[in-house]
Amino acid sequence: METINRLESEVRGYVRGFPTVFTTAKGNRMTDDKGEVYLDFFGGAGALNYGHNDEVMKAALLEYIQGDNICHGLDMATAEKINFLETFEEVIMKPRGMDYKIQFPGPTGTNAVEAALKIARKVKGRSGVLCFTDGYHGMTLGALAVTGNSAKRGGAGVNLADTHSMPFCDYFRDGRDTAADLEYMVKDGSSGLEKPAAVILETVQGEGGINIASDEWLREIERICRENDMLLIVDDIQAGVGRTGPFFSFEPSGIKPDIITVSKSLSGFGLPLAITMIRPDLDIWEPGEHNGTFRGNNHAFVTAVAAMNHYWRDDAFEKAILRKGEHMRSRLNEIVDSHSGFNAEVRGRGMFIGVDCENADIADEVAAECFERKLLLETAGPRDSVIKFMQAVNTTDADIDEGLDIFATALQAVLEKHGLSQGAA
Repeated sequence: METINRLESEVRGYVRGFPTVFTTAKGNRMTDDKGEVYLDFFGGAGALNYGHNDEVMKAALLEYIQGDNICHGLDMATAEKINFLETFEEVIMKPRGMDYKIQFPGPTGTNAVEAALKIARKVKGRSGVLCFTDGYHGMTLGALAVTGNSAKRGGAGVNLADTHSMPFCDYFRDGRDTAADLEYMVKDGSSGLEKPAAVILETVQGEGGINIASDEWLREIERICRENDMLLIVDDIQAGVGRTGPFFSFEPSGIKPDIITVSKSLSGFGLPLAITMIRPDLDIWEPGEHNGTFRGNNHAFVTAVAAMNHYWRDDAFEKAILRKGEHMRSRLNEIVDSHSGFNAEVRGRGMFIGVDCENADIADEVAAECFERKLLLETAGPRDSVIKFMQAVNTTDADIDEGLDIFATALQAVLEKHGLSQGAA
């Protein structure tokens, strides 16, 4: 760690919460240079939905590399890009009745969001975009402009313009219809809100604290967009690729976004890969109008194809995720309810789950205690009050229970320290 502290920028983040040097990883486990093994409920912040070094993807990647196949190709045609596009169409889009053009905007999620915002503004000829409280869409300037977190926005160093934040579903926690509020603002000529080009949202806000948009609310937002000539962008970068159960998090709502951003676990192996899915009639880019050097990560195409073929050819994987998610929420509710002095709420969809602690300091201390007990997890939300569970969605039942046992023990230790463990079971 001396080298990290001496040479790496002060901007470093996760290394502060997990202060050890990791050397190897497999499945749900990471091992450090001291030989200590950690159970991973962090999952690369959502980039490792299938765990570390999945055997199916690793075998495909090693074969590809050893064959001296194309590594770097910008947006040139390569055999593996074609394989990815055809597999994505066959396995993901066609079974869901989806018709989109696929743009490779750059290797990360924020690149996908930037492309989505640019094409929406180009199509509509308007600059404004509506976003939502507690939303998070990336760290580049356009993505930051539609992000809610003031600390992240403050790092921009410039004004973040042409966006307007609206209350997310159940933002006020009082049953208020925030979709109706949005519609009133859009239609009222005295609201001061110029008609935007698009609305961008997450169906489950990850960094915002596992805030869930109801299916009814999502359908209302879609209706408002349709009736007011606004495009609907769904950022499925963290909630997608099975994290909530189905491949796309918005599937249960029945909505049909105009533009979708996908990244993080799309490659399946932790390799950088992002796509912006664009309704075909909206794809009015001029050739090269939005480009970048690292648009064609062929190694990521290889592992993404292996993941789609192995996990998504039928609905068995989705059903397993939903079953394990229900088990997790049930156990977490039991753990929380067993402590009368601990006020917290368990919420989530699929295996995208958080425990929102009334006392934010408790959340950070529990996460630190879990690390000491060899369990990796992080906190989220505007106050870092939400303990976030992001283990691989193919995690075994045994590993889930092992992790939840560690969490329960860590929580007990922290509550005892604060004199809040009265009534613990």
